Amino acid sequence: MADELDTPQINPSEPLRRALGERYLTYALSTIMHRALPDARDGLKPVHRRILYAMRELRLTSTGGFRKSAKISGDVMGNYHPHGDAAIYDAMARLAQDFNVRYPLVDGQGNFGNIDGDNPAASRYTEARLTAVAEALLDGLNENAVDFRDNYDGTLSEPVVLPAQFPNLLANGSSGIAVGMATNIPPHNIAELCDACIHLIKTPDARDDTLLNYVPGPDFPTGGVLVEPRENIAQAYRTGRGSFRLRCKWEVEDLGRGQWQIVVTEIPYQVQKSKLIEKIAELIQTKKIPILADVRDESAEDVRMIIEPRSRTVDPEVLMGMLFRNSDLEVRFSMNMNVLIDGVTPKVCSLKEVLRAFLDFRRDVLLRRSRHRLGKIDHRLEVLAGFITAFLNLDRVIDIIRYDDDPKAALMYEDWSKPHQSGVPRATSEADYASPLSGVDRDALVLVADAEAVAPAEIAEGQPASVPRRFAGRENGLSDVQAEAILNMRLRSLRRLEELELMREQSELMEERAALEDLLENPALQWEKIAGQLRETRKQFGRDWPGGARRTAFAEAVEVEDVPLEAMIDREPITVVCSQMGWVRAMTGHIDLNRELKFKDGDGPRFIFHAETTDRLVVFGSNGRFYTVSSANLPGGRGMGEPLRLMVDLPQEAEIVTIFTHQPGRRLLVASSAGDGFVVPEEEVIAQTRSGKQVLNVRGDTRAMICKPVTGDSVAVVGENRKVLVFGLDELPEMNRGKGVRLQKYKDGGLSDATTFERAAGLSWRDPAGRTRTETALEEWSGKRASSGRMAPRGFPRDNRFT
Repeated sequence: MADELDTPQINPSEPLRRALGERYLTYALSTIMHRALPDARDGLKPVHRRILYAMRELRLTSTGGFRKSAKISGDVMGNYHPHGDAAIYDAMARLAQDFNVRYPLVDGQGNFGNIDGDNPAASRYTEARLTAVAEALLDGLNENAVDFRDNYDGTLSEPVVLPAQFPNLLANGSSGIAVGMATNIPPHNIAELCDACIHLIKTPDARDDTLLNYVPGPDFPTGGVLVEPRENIAQAYRTGRGSFRLRCKWEVEDLGRGQWQIVVTEIPYQVQKSKLIEKIAELIQTKKIPILADVRDESAEDVRMIIEPRSRTVDPEVLMGMLFRNSDLEVRFSMNMNVLIDGVTPKVCSLKEVLRAFLDFRRDVLLRRSRHRLGKIDHRLEVLAGFITAFLNLDRVIDIIRYDDDPKAALMYEDWSKPHQSGVPRATSEADYASPLSGVDRDALVLVADAEAVAPAEIAEGQPASVPRRFAGRENGLSDVQAEAILNMRLRSLRRLEELELMREQSELMEERAALEDLLENPALQWEKIAGQLRETRKQFGRDWPGGARRTAFAEAVEVEDVPLEAMIDREPITVVCSQMGWVRAMTGHIDLNRELKFKDGDGPRFIFHAETTDRLVVFGSNGRFYTVSSANLPGGRGMGEPLRLMVDLPQEAEIVTIFTHQPGRRLLVASSAGDGFVVPEEEVIAQTRSGKQVLNVRGDTRAMICKPVTGDSVAVVGENRKVLVFGLDELPEMNRGKGVRLQKYKDGGLSDATTFERAAGLSWRDPAGRTRTETALEEWSGKRASSGRMAPRGFPRDNRFT
């Protein structure tokens, strides 16, 4: 947060370039360290850490009651995180979503969103408390396990990092975008992470690949099937960067009588189910997967998506393979383990480095908690020694408390090593006691308890006993802590059984203290202790814990070969009808081409031909682009059809020159109104996208106007000036794209029509009377390509068209 850093002082004489650089660097570091990147030790960002700590301060334990989310977000905002309450509530709500977080840290009551992408209810409606997993992250805060710092206004303190019993960074993952860097870490299984940590404790120099025996890959909260090869997973964990292919989990459900359907029970991580179904429905509507008939959502608490095939003869593997390629039933999760080492240094870490950072942190926590416990034991031992002294000298203690004006001072400066003399007057002021040791810092003196404590049996027999001790204040007196504890002791504690219990407690604490001293001095014992804690965590949140078992499975990717579109469509005869205004439809069966059909007002027929549902239609526009449409995607013939421009990206200013079925191996003659053209293989004009494929280049007012199949060995061209030219087909080049070469020379006007024919069979056309006329003596019109030609023969059509 920018407000957590000191604001740089403005220097009027400072160059603008340096001032901007320093301030931007301050902002960048603030974003990296206090907002976007998680800490490698507890795997949390500041906002999440503050939410959990604030909920702990509200005593929202996993077994206690719930509190309103508005109260929680308000406390977080007012005490620790001075940002918008909406952002805080969104962060808290995500921690409660079991489809986003592998191990939820917040137990939500109410509407906290769902896998369909619906937002949580307002904070005033929902309630929350901590989960057992979150309590495991917070365990040890009362034992000086981590450092604390002042909050943003200095009125409270907050932990710098949480103690974290398990590597939460990998268990729940994290994602964020900082300045110049980002992070994206997938979630993993806690039991597997604990096993890997234990192995790393036993074998500190373990290889990254060995850790994969314990952590085979991510474990996503929504399950799914990981189909990434093992070597790629190993490479990603070695470098800290990589990606994983994740597929849905599906099965074939038999409906009887040969019918079946596919049931999807788990979808990939971070995929919204509602948008996924919308995408599949769009594939059905656009007929991109013709063998797919329907999709519906039958989900309740669990995921259940039904996918129906077009027919029972469809191969389920083929259908799912096409869905994997065209929808989010298969996704790639990109991993980038960029984290803050020790909360300061951003670094892209390997799996081993992240686990090592966590283990080193756990050792620091263990040492700090052990020292804290040692201090508590020393304090208790000091109090116990005072209690035991009081029990051994009970009459003197009662006498002092009963008759002295300042019993505390009397207890501190009484010489307990001397026997009590009955009837001897007691001092009535501190001055009458022996003065304390001069120059001794009482706070610096600590109890040194003798290991040879008084045995309970000796006390029971009434034998005199001494309690070796040295306390602050006087060599044989009581310390301030002991005197205060004796004065606060209840009368009911003055039982003989209580005296025995004190001796037993002292003995147990001495044993525990010795064990702690050995632990602090021996690194081997420390790592053994950490391994034991990890085993307890594994047992608590392992496979037997609800939700602890691995959810994401592993499998090899079954790659289905691309099946031709024609193979997925039932082959049926149709009649393609395209109107003058570009409305296209497919009539069932091969109807009479001269049959009268209905069109919209002002519209009429233009193209009508027979085809099959497995055919691909080629559309040539006046802009020189070819477009490809599947016959199976054409609208039915009951209505007026749909505009062809909605199926392909044909500009409004462009017209449809021709439309025909694709025949592999054929060649096409294309020409523009300027008289330029060439021959192109038909395979080269097939477009793969809606935008089509540019083949004939036209500029300005020039437009594409000829596209005809090549037949024969000669070309006949007629211009608007009614001059006809015939030349050999071998004079035309074969090209895939371009402007072409000059077909005929014009002084005025341009090209009217062009065709190819077999010269031996002659050139045919229809005269004005509708009769077919064939001219075989073509020497008069023969010439070189790009020449002017001669006037058309008598009876040539007035529209200057060969057909």
